[in-house]
Amino acid sequence: MKKTPPRLAPVLESLPPKQIQLLERRLFLKHSLSLGALALLTGCDVTDADAVQKVLWAMSKWNDRAQALLFNPGKLAPTYPESRIAKPFPFNAYYGEDEVIEVDPGSYKLALSGLIRDKKPWTLAELYALPQVSQVTRHVCVEGWSAIGKWTGVPFRLFLERVGADLTAKYVGFTCADDYYTSIDMATALHPQTQLTFKFADRTLPAKYGFPMKLRMPTKLGFKNPKHIAEIFVTNQFPGGYWEDQGYNWFSGS
Repeated sequence: MKKTPPRLAPVLESLPPKQIQLLERRLFLKHSLSLGALALLTGCDVTDADAVQKVLWAMSKWNDRAQALLFNPGKLAPTYPESRIAKPFPFNAYYGEDEVIEVDPGSYKLALSGLIRDKKPWTLAELYALPQVSQVTRHVCVEGWSAIGKWTGVPFRLFLERVGADLTAKYVGFTCADDYYTSIDMATALHPQTQLTFKFADRTLPAKYGFPMKLRMPTKLGFKNPKHIAEIFVTNQFPGGYWEDQGYNWFSGS
């Protein structure tokens, strides 16, 4: 096991375990740079926790901009035969499976706000009546695992056009019934494979995978795919996200 360099010990010992984990996550979600390398590249004093935080946030924002420039809105993520579907498909959330929220389908209504012309709430019956397509794509988790699943729903672009969303706006944000929230860039929202998902493996989306619906984006890491969506909004103001506000890269392309 590598030992912590003596001059790094004071700053690491002064941070709580969660903060140390966030430092690791911010380094492009990979251990591609050490704090020693960080000091060499930036000249910052790694014994100054505030200075380290500022540099890591700057690096994360630079990484977001670089990924956005590299993103090809017309390039499709790989698709797979149904024989490759993971069984069982892994559960993943910031809470345990026994804490999964149960949404009442009878009273559910999807709220719309922001730069959207028609803000009328949508019932599940209305959402299910939209044209739907299926995709068999890979879910890539920031924790290092991946799994292939079959997802069915309405192309998100079609839905945004239907409600009169401003497609020139910068961001689309999501708030969820389990208090999760996140946001994506408009280019990803309009990608052909970005989908409002209502079914998994040809069955109504189970609660543990996001009932009544999730946003499926094979071009993003798994944590960017919100479940139990309660509200969609379009904005030019940066909305952040649950994990992003704690240090994860915002763009997070897979």
